[in-house]
Amino acid sequence: MPMLTSKSAGKLHVKGVFTGFKRGLRKQSENTSLIKLDGVFNKEDAQYYVGKRAVYIYKAKKTTATPGKTPSRVRAIWGKVTRVHGNSGVVRAKFAHNLPPKAMGHRIRVVSYFPFSDYCINSFFRCSYCYTIC
Repeated sequence: MPMLTSKSAGKLHVKGVFTGFKRGLRKQSENTSLIKLDGVFNKEDAQYYVGKRAVYIYKAKKTTATPGKTPSRVRAIWGKVTRVHGNSGVVRAKFAHNLPPKAMGHRIRVVSYFPFSDYCINSFFRCSYCYTIC
């Protein structure tokens, strides 16, 4: 587990940057995203985040209704960290919908505590318990 400083001890998420998609020399896979996590510099520390939830939060043009809440422009794409990528603390993540290319270089949160994960069985389907992608 990475070292926690007094500043980050109370947070339930770690910040990361969406650097791009998994790719080879001539082909890229848009269904797998690469995320560089803040404060993670090696493979061993990045292994701690495998299995954790990742979320890309953005603002849309129009408001949408959310069950039990007021309409909002804020939307989220949820995903899961699947494995480590390389030796420098980058992780791979798969999202419920592929991240848009305009999200490259923008902030991704990797949530270390997801309260509904014990109740939800399906991996990438909307569940009726928490109304999110679990």
